[in-house]
Amino acid sequence: MSPLTAKIVYKPLGLGMSLAAGALASLVTRQVWLWISDDDELPDADDQDTGWLKLLSGAGLEALVFAVAKTTASRLQAAGIRHAVEADEK
Repeated sequence: MSPLTAKIVYKPLGLGMSLAAGALASLVTRQVWLWISDDDELPDADDQDTGWLKLLSGAGLEALVFAVAKTTASRLQAAGIRHAVEADEK
C-alpha cells in the first residue's frame, strides 16, 4: 500500500475501529458494573436518589474502559497501516 493510499484509508478505518471499540467498551463496562455492583445499569446523573460515590464510581469506570478501548483501537490502527505500508515497500 502506498503512503497516499494509507492516508486515504486511515480515516474510514479509524472510524470503523472507533465504533467497534465503543461498542466493546459498552459491553465491558456493563459487565464490570454488574460484577462490582448490585445494579443492572450504570447510575444516571439525573437520578437524585443515586449517591455521589456510586455516581462517580460508575462514571470513572466508564471513562477508564472507554479510554483503554480508544487507545487500543488507535494503536492497532496505526500498527496495521504501518505494517501495510512497510510490506508494500519490500
